[in-house]
Amino acid sequence: MTGGSGFLGNVLVKLLREKGCKDIRVPRSKSDDLRVLDNCVKVVHERDLIFHLAANVGGIGYNLEKPGELFYDNIAMGTNLMEAARKAGVEKMVAMGTICSYPCHTPTPFKEESIWDGYPEETNAPYGLAKKMLLVQSQAYRKQYDFNSVVIFPTNLYGPGDHFDPRYSHVIPGLIRKINDARRSGQDRITVWGDGSPTREFLYVDDAARAIIMAAESYNKSEPVNIGSGEEISIRNLANMLIEIMHFHGSLDWDKAKPNGQPRRHVDSTKAYAEFGFVAQTPLSVGLRKTVEWFLSAEPTSKLS
Repeated sequence: MTGGSGFLGNVLVKLLREKGCKDIRVPRSKSDDLRVLDNCVKVVHERDLIFHLAANVGGIGYNLEKPGELFYDNIAMGTNLMEAARKAGVEKMVAMGTICSYPCHTPTPFKEESIWDGYPEETNAPYGLAKKMLLVQSQAYRKQYDFNSVVIFPTNLYGPGDHFDPRYSHVIPGLIRKINDARRSGQDRITVWGDGSPTREFLYVDDAARAIIMAAESYNKSEPVNIGSGEEISIRNLANMLIEIMHFHGSLDWDKAKPNGQPRRHVDSTKAYAEFGFVAQTPLSVGLRKTVEWFLSAEPTSKLS
């Protein structure tokens, strides 16, 4: 499993072990750089099933700062790993795509057949297009080599263990960090990028890991599959939810000079239910509280009051 020591990977490894899986190999980037084909050959050796979760990923600021790295790293890892897996005779590969691959103005809810209807939102395009090449490669390899690979497209993930470093974090951990820092320092205002109008659909990390296992067990087709929670919320309302959960009594300032990102993100997950029975189980309100509680437990000087 690539990315097995990361945010989603840690949860997936835990669930697989609970199901009785023992021989789980988790390569590390320091010793097994997946941008190098020979390392991928080593990683897939004598493996029956490959989960590809590894990615170079971050929030809007990180996307703007490192578009070249995001494109190269992600396309190189995916291309090399799938090529090594099919040559090694791996029985199945389950790869994680990204909602960033969808065109900027895709009608909501996003349906899988719309993924080729336009260009992704510009700040996400290098990352989104690199990950979308997993789908192209998967379909080409199934057609030519009969290689069984599937690509899952999740909505924005969140939950305990997420990345809270402001240099790399996505919106939920980024807001939690900002609110907590303001509370601790006695500030009465925090600044948030954009105008708060974009909407997002968030998927709790445990639900995402469960969907990946279900797809590994039951889904064997070329078409991509969305997985989401079914809840769409504006960034403004999300920020207000977190302020309430964290008992912050200050105000929000919206920095409209900063990019909003894609206007709306909300997927149609009916195919995931039809193909392998996936339904998200964690409401956003519950998942946010669990995420905040986890973060505060890792910040010993922080507590809600």
